[in-house]
Formats: sequence, C-alpha cells, structure tokens
Amino acid sequence: MAQTADTFLSGANALYVAELYARYTESPSQVEPSWAKYFGSMDDEEREILIDLRGASWAPSSSGVVGKFGHGGMMEVDSPSDAVAVEGPNLGHVTAGTVRPSADVIRAATKDTIRALMLIRTYRVRGHLIANFDPLGLEGRKQHPELDYRTYGFSDADIDRPIFIDNVLGLETATLREILQILKTTYCGSIGVEFMHIQEPDEKAWIQRRIEGIRNQTDFTIKGKRAILERLVESEGFEKYLDVKFKGTKRFGLDGGESVVPAIEQILKRGGQMGVKSVVLGMAHRGRLNVLASVMRKPYMAIFAEFLGVSAIPEELEISGDVKYHLGASADRVFDEQSIHLSLTANPSHLECVNPVVLGKVRAKQRQIGDEKREQVMGLLLHGDAAFAGQGLVPETLDMSQLRGYQTGGTIHIIINNQIGFTTHPSYSRSSPYPSDVAKMIQAPIFHVNGDDPEAVVHIARIAMEFRQEFHKDVIIDMFCYRRHGHNEGDEPMFTNPIMYKTIATHPTTREIYARKLNEQGVLTEVESDKMVAAFSAHLDKERALAEGYKANKADWLEGQWAGLFYLQGAEEMREDDTSCDMELLREVGFAISEPPALFHTNTKILRQFAAKRTMIESQEGVDWATAEALAYGTLLVQGHGVRLSGQDSGRGTFSHRHSVLVDQETEERYIPLNNIRPGDQAHYEVIDSPLSEAGVLGFEYGHSLSDPHCLTIWEAQFGDFANGAQVIIDQFVSSGETKWLRMSGLVMLLPHGYEGQGPEHSSARLERYLQSCAEDNWQVVNVTTPAQFFHVMRRQLRRNLRKPLIVMSPKSLLRHKLVVSNLGEMGPGTCFHRVLPEHDRLVLDKKIRRVVLCSGKVYYDLLEERRRREIKDVAIVRVEQLYPFPWQGLMQQLGRYPNAEVIWCQEEPANMGAWTFVAQRLETIVRDLNNKILTVNYVGRRGAASPATGLNRHHVEQQKWIVDQALEGDMNKLVQPHQRPHY
Repeated sequence: MAQTADTFLSGANALYVAELYARYTESPSQVEPSWAKYFGSMDDEEREILIDLRGASWAPSSSGVVGKFGHGGMMEVDSPSDAVAVEGPNLGHVTAGTVRPSADVIRAATKDTIRALMLIRTYRVRGHLIANFDPLGLEGRKQHPELDYRTYGFSDADIDRPIFIDNVLGLETATLREILQILKTTYCGSIGVEFMHIQEPDEKAWIQRRIEGIRNQTDFTIKGKRAILERLVESEGFEKYLDVKFKGTKRFGLDGGESVVPAIEQILKRGGQMGVKSVVLGMAHRGRLNVLASVMRKPYMAIFAEFLGVSAIPEELEISGDVKYHLGASADRVFDEQSIHLSLTANPSHLECVNPVVLGKVRAKQRQIGDEKREQVMGLLLHGDAAFAGQGLVPETLDMSQLRGYQTGGTIHIIINNQIGFTTHPSYSRSSPYPSDVAKMIQAPIFHVNGDDPEAVVHIARIAMEFRQEFHKDVIIDMFCYRRHGHNEGDEPMFTNPIMYKTIATHPTTREIYARKLNEQGVLTEVESDKMVAAFSAHLDKERALAEGYKANKADWLEGQWAGLFYLQGAEEMREDDTSCDMELLREVGFAISEPPALFHTNTKILRQFAAKRTMIESQEGVDWATAEALAYGTLLVQGHGVRLSGQDSGRGTFSHRHSVLVDQETEERYIPLNNIRPGDQAHYEVIDSPLSEAGVLGFEYGHSLSDPHCLTIWEAQFGDFANGAQVIIDQFVSSGETKWLRMSGLVMLLPHGYEGQGPEHSSARLERYLQSCAEDNWQVVNVTTPAQFFHVMRRQLRRNLRKPLIVMSPKSLLRHKLVVSNLGEMGPGTCFHRVLPEHDRLVLDKKIRRVVLCSGKVYYDLLEERRRREIKDVAIVRVEQLYPFPWQGLMQQLGRYPNAEVIWCQEEPANMGAWTFVAQRLETIVRDLNNKILTVNYVGRRGAASPATGLNRHHVEQQKWIVDQALEGDMNKLVQPHQRPHY
C-alpha cells in the first residue's frame, strides 16, 4: 500500500535509526554501506540529535531498540498491519502484513525528522536571541541564521508538508509552519529561556516540559488579571505621587519596572503553596521604597514622614540612621491562608554587597527551625543589570550556592534590567549579551522577559518558584524594562542618552498598556481602571495628611531571637561578664577533644598532638592556643550555643594548629571531636573550609550572625590582610550596621597578625583600619597575648547579654611559642577577660620603675625575652589586650603604679599603621590626668611606610632587634630612628 516517507519513521523506527547510528560510531563496518555513507555525511548537530533520540525520555527500556526490533530488523507489534521493517544488514524476510520501504525512503524520512529536530533544538538554545524583550524596541528583533528553517535544507515548498516529530512538541506530526509557530510562541515571544547549558538532564527536561506543554503562557483568570492590575496601580501610583509631592527628591524610583511587584507577589503566593514559611529579601536602592510599601506593607504615612525629615528610628536611641532608600523592614503576609514572614535586609549603596548577607541570614533561619530540606526559608534577591554583570560579589555569591557549608536551597534572582547603568549603555559596560550570563557558571536557568508584559513576568515568576522548590538551586529572572527618570530624580538623562529618553518620554506606562489590554479583552472597562487609579491616589492623600504627625515610637530589633538582649553605648569597661567555666566541664571537654576516635586511622602527627593535649588537661598546665580555643568552643557547645567557623582551610587551620576536623588516612572519612563531647546533648559545631573568597564569605557570616544571636559565628581570614578583599562588608555592615540600621551582630573576625619576616602581604592585618572606624561602641578590637585571654574573649561574645562584633588580631608564631601557654585554672571559676594585663615578672619597687613599655600583641614576647636575657629589672611591660572600647580605667590603674616612669608605646607596625595613631592622644590624656612626673608618651616602632613590612628577612630581623633595644634601653632624648640607618 502507498505510504509517505514520514509514516515509515515511527517512534520505534526513529529510535532504531538512532541505535543504528550508535553501532556506526563503534565501527562503520557494522552497518550497511549506504547507511555508513549517510551517517558520515551528517554534521555535528545532526549527530547530536540522533544521540538525543537514543537517550530521550520517551525511549524504550535499557534493553535497547535493537532488542525490540530483533536482529532481523523487524519491529514487534500487536497487529501485523502496524509493523514496519527497516532495511539494513542482516534483515530477515518480511512477513505478511508488513511494509518494506527502501532504505532510501527511510533515510529521506529520517533526514527530514532530524532536520526538524535540529531546528527545534536550535530554538531551545537560541530562540531568546530574537525574542521580544525590549519594551522600548530600541534594539529591534534581530534575525539569526540558525533560526531560519532554510539553514536546515528546508525550502518554502516544504512549509506545509507534514514531518514526523514523534511528540517532541506534543505532536506526532506537524507541518513546518506549525512547528515554527509553536517554537516562536514558546521561545521568541515576551519570554526567552536559556536552559540548554544545564548539564543535569532532569532539570533541563523539567523546564522543557514546563514551558512547552503550555507554550510558555499562563491563562490567567479574570480575578488574577485584576490582581496584577491592582499591583501595577499601586506601584505606579506611589512613584507618581512621590514625583508630584516631593519633586526632585531622591527616591530611586521603580518607574518603568513596576512589573517586579506582581512578580514578587506571585513568588510569595506560589511559595506559600509549596511550603515556604519565610523569605529574606535583598536589593539595592532602585525601587526599594516601592517594595517597602507594596510588598513589605510599610505604612505610606511612615515613608511620607521620612520625606518630611522625620527619623524612621526612635530619636531617643541617638544613632546616625540612614537614608530612607537603604532601610530594611519585616512583615507577615498571608497568601491563600498561608502566612509568610518577610524580611527585607538593609543595604548601603554599594551594589550587590547585600547578596551574601541575605544568604547567611537564610542559612541561619533554616538551622533554627530544622529546615534540613531548605524548602521553608529562601532568599529572594533583586539586582540591577549593570551591577549583576559588573560586581564581583555576584559570582562570589553564586559560587557558594551549592557548597556544603553555604547551601540555602536555591535563591531566586530578579534582575531589574533597565538596560543602562548610571549613564552607560550595556555595550560599554559588559562583554556578554545579557547581564545574566555570569549565572551560567552555576548552570542556573535564565528566564528573560519583557517587563511591559506583566502576565509574562508573573508567569515566569511562578515557574522560577517551582524550579527552586523542585531542584533547590538558583534561578534567574532577567526582566527587561527601562528607567523612566535619570539615575536619580534630580538627574538629567538626556545629557548622555537622548535617543533612549526621547523614546521613554512618549512610551506608555506598563499599567496603561495592561489596562488597555484588559479593556480590549472585556475584563474591565476604561472607567473602572481609572477609578482604581483615583481611589489609590485618594488613599495616598490620606496617608500624606497623617504623615504630618507621624513619629517612630518603636524599634523592633530586640524581638524574636533577640529578646532578652539589650543595646549598649558607653560604660563597656565597667562590665565584668562571667566567662569562667567549672573545672569539671573544662576537663570533660579537654578529654573529648584529645581522644582519637576508635577504629579511625588518625594521622600519626595528630595523634602526638592529642597526647600533648591530654597531658595539658591532666596536668592543668601548659595549655596552648589551639587547645584553649577548642575549650572555648566546646564549653559553649555543651552550654547550648552553636558555633560556626568559616574560612579558608579553617578545619585544619592555616598554620596547621587547629585540627578540629580529622580525616581518616585510608578512607578520608571526617570526624569532628567537638561534636562528640556529649553526642545528642549538645549544640552543633560547624566548621567549613570556605571558597577562596573574602567579601562573599564574610558577608555570608555577617548575615548568619544577624539571624542567630545565640550561635558564635566566626570568620577567619587565612592571613589578616586578606580581609582587604572584604573591606566593603567591613565598612558598610560590620562596623556601622548597628548605628545605621539598628541591627546587632556578634560576628567574630579572626585576623592572623604579627611580624615574622614573611613580607608585606602576610605581616599586618591592618589593625589601624579597624581602630580608625571605632566609635559609639560599635565593635570590639582586641590583640590578646595568652590562650586564657582568647578563651575568655571568645566566650564573652555569647555570655554577655548584648552583641557587638569582635575583631581579633589572632596569632601566627605565637600558636607554638613556648611562653604562650596558660594554666587550666586561668579559665576556671573566678576568672575573666582582662582588658589590660599588668607586669608579669618580679621587678624593682613600682616607684623605682624608670620606664613603662605599653604594647599589644606579639611584640610583648620579643620584649619579655630580651628583658629577661639582659636581666633588666626597672622596665615594666604592660599589655593592652583590648584596644577598643579603650580601657581607660585599666590603663589609669596600671600607669598610676609608676609615678616616676617614662611611658613608651612600642609596636611592630610602622608609625602610620598599627595602634599608635589611635592610642597616642588617649595615652597623653591619661598621663596628664595622672599628673605623673613625666607627661609625654614616646613612640618606638618602625618609621612610617607605604608598605606594611619589608620583604627582606635580614632587614626584618634588624628592624625588630632595633625596636626591642630602643624600647628597653634607648635614650628617648636621643632616639635613633630606623630611617637614619643606611641599610633601611
């Protein structure tokens, strides 16, 4: 009977051809020569299509197609009339009721199918390149040769000829015209999808099914359409109202990108249906006021009051506060009877730096509620297009998304793509087609969408939420829109972008476009939509009137997890926090951390360290730094406080001192002694070897500390100066977050510091930078010198009823210094942290002391050893262990003991670095107030320098020797400065 070529390429036959190709790839001689010739003439994409066919989700079982056909090439069927034979090697005889077309016919049918599948696949990969993204139409819809059917050998005559495609687009057969229509609707309308770069088949297949099954469109109900319009009315109306009432005032409005509001609402609504209980949001200043009002439900009158100059924070707190478009908020929203807690994180103008902070908060919240699947708490980040492409913190944050210690179950990213930076066109600000391209590094799906099509935006928002919950991975929404005004409302964009802004001036708003569409669909009349606008404007008028008398009377920062803690400014030195431990608890923890696990192949060097620790605990003497640190963490864990330590190589420790994670030398199984003190009856110790990132990881840990005040959260720099790479997080969040945003943090930063001749990069943690930012009791800066002191200062972070960041100049060589040990009793009952440590040795009477050397950190031991070697008895050495808050009383007490002594500040760092510039004036004040015989404070240390340290070890040794000599016995009236020596 007569049949077209297409009917011969049934699903099974298509698979058979693919299986035949598999044989060909193994050895061309296994197939009939004409097939070998045919396969050899195919290009790369054709070959990939056959490979896809063989491994497609609708392929038969793993037994293979050859098994289904049999080696005779006959397809097994229920009815002989349905059977089709494929001519090839070793074909058996055709039985009654079968059709045997020639190989040429089958190859022709196969070729058409492969061409069609290549076209379909190319649209999946590149269809977004001709999609209708740009609301302004400035770029135009470019054509792409690989999306032209003629490229695949089809002609105009083929446009209406049926082609077998085996349900690839939900159709058994389809004409080329139908195929193109489906592909353009799905991949080239208001939505473009990039997902073929994903290597996980399940994720790729999920997206393909999700969008192709409905042609990438949602059929919204009338109620749904009206809800979208209401959100647009509110978001547009709010911006226009501000523009009229507060003309020219900075607000960084959302004008042009209003569709992001219904998108967020859809994410929250669908998220609530899928089990999400809490969402942490982060965004820059663009559109923040609108999100605060429309999404976070911050009262309009409160925002208007801020425009009138009223503080958003109760004035009696006397803090600096921040501009209104940087502030955060929290709220509880209900969608379909599901309550979701929202938290918008405060953020400075440093774009994208809030990203890791948000994720750290999410991670902490997940741990608090036991959200092990990471489906109940999620992060939602809003970005600018130029910032997403240009800021290094974006890839740093993306890199953490699937790492063991930083996973949050996936973040939804929305890029508000204004198609411009401050004044810079995208072609001048990035080297890739889209700002979202950086997200391909983690194989995240990317949905591009036209912001002037709010239904498409909401549709994609729903899919993004579903993908996140299904695969627990990041997903990107790149919403093309525009910025109706300049960078801020006082800026003139016509200076630099006249064509764009001439177009924007005549372009209708998103609300106007959508209202017109709904009017045409008969959803609501023009009169009804105008009434919605008028009603909302009247509501804003009422809120504006109430703003005249508005006054903030409540701060919500000490609620929830923060209940019971309080705000402190001043009088820090008068506090004596109980950081001591019962001796039995110290011994229990000490034995647990020095006990190698049974049936575990522990490294022999670590076994020797364990034996040494056991001796320390049993003798209660000679406790080194690493042991004291482990005792601090272990006792906190037993007392119910979690400990999280994150940094580069933190498990072992950069200087191979910590070894808080043991690795089996044969299986590489991991064992953490601190989690085995009281298994099942203690808090959790989490230590993570972080990626090679500073800003991203520090931001993450800061965010973690914001959400969990009862966990000791620590970031450790590999070397202290590596924190330079995280300076924006330090300046904008850690040092100033409390006074700007009323947000406490107990974050600890461990910054290895000390001059051992390792050169300029690994000597200084830049202590001076932290001291320069000290004010208003914003944080604590310490440079402690004994293991016991470190034990107490770390425990103090959680044992006191307030939270302040702690900056620790942690040691390097002191980790193994013979003098840097403590007795276990120095951590026991009746002990505490000392801000100032007095003279340790027996010297002459206090009144006969001729010189007091004040110092901080490692240089103390250089001074101590040399003083003992020279047997000097009239020079006292006093250690300033806490530099800020400055220990006025402690230093007054110690310096008051020596009425006839001259005072020297000694440091290793150059004069323009270290603590000298910070302490000089304060020490002068103390000396004057004491009215001692000598009223000046002298400096001994390296001269001012541009680089923190010399790169030559010989010079380092000479400089260090000179510093110690001058501090102990130098004539302050004839002080020889290092720069006067020719070899310096």
